[in-house]
Amino acid sequence: MSQPDINAVRAYFIDLQDRICKEIEAADGKAQFIEDNWQREGTGGGGGRTRVLTDGGTFEQGGVNFSQVTGDSLPASATASRPELAGRSFEALGVSLVIHPHNPYIPTSHANVRFFIAEKEGEEPIWWFGGGYDLTPYYGFEEDVISWHQTAKTACEPFGDDVYSRYKQWCDDYFLLKHRNEPRGVGGLFFDDLNEGGFEHCFNFMKSVGDSYTQAYLPIVKRRKELAFGERERDFQLYRRGRYVEFNLVYDRGTLFGLQSGGRTESILMSLPPLVKWRYNWQPEAGSAEAELYDVFLKPRDWLASSE
Repeated sequence: MSQPDINAVRAYFIDLQDRICKEIEAADGKAQFIEDNWQREGTGGGGGRTRVLTDGGTFEQGGVNFSQVTGDSLPASATASRPELAGRSFEALGVSLVIHPHNPYIPTSHANVRFFIAEKEGEEPIWWFGGGYDLTPYYGFEEDVISWHQTAKTACEPFGDDVYSRYKQWCDDYFLLKHRNEPRGVGGLFFDDLNEGGFEHCFNFMKSVGDSYTQAYLPIVKRRKELAFGERERDFQLYRRGRYVEFNLVYDRGTLFGLQSGGRTESILMSLPPLVKWRYNWQPEAGSAEAELYDVFLKPRDWLASSE
């Protein structure tokens, strides 16, 4: 098995963050990211570059983070299902991003690519890649969901015929609000603990996923950014953002890992939207565009089957 090259992974992540920020700024047309370089405090070492865009022409808030942190032991969120990691030092690095648009007809999107390595003197290192991306629409357009999944499938195709279907299913399973029995959105890709086939193979797959994110998302932004909306659509967008917050604070592995490992709270919680609403037992009006989101789009299925 080829040995992991952390420097190559880091260089890729830094470049990916730069490229995504430039493309998001160009799509926004108004705002620019501010950069916050930080060093990890307390136990462990490392740091990162947090970049945040706010009050843009298209995006209400977007964050694109790079971080690289080290520690003497992994937190409970990482060792619960992998007891062999107990007692190992670790290094974790990656890029994580969330884009929250102004216009309710543009979906929120999230992407993450990451690398972990856990080491112990006298033993072989344990390493893996993880990542993916997912789409959270407020008003559904089948054209958008199909193009999103087609781009994801294209990114996976060089790595095996069943890769897209497996990681698409994993995404559907992962981004489920169990307490509501409701998907967060229309899915995409999710993978974790990837080390099969050796370092180079896994690294190349992760790069294919990372490089395809803006190819999947920005055409949707372009199609929907000029659609007119009113108070009703904005109100529903803020209500649905509540589901995003619930998932991130209750289930999200990255959020839990970051908080439990003494990560930088401001950067970890950057994924949360700037404005959000909750209502007691609210239900959409039958036959409305809001009801269509629940009845049609928040029903996991093979989106590409309907386009063939």
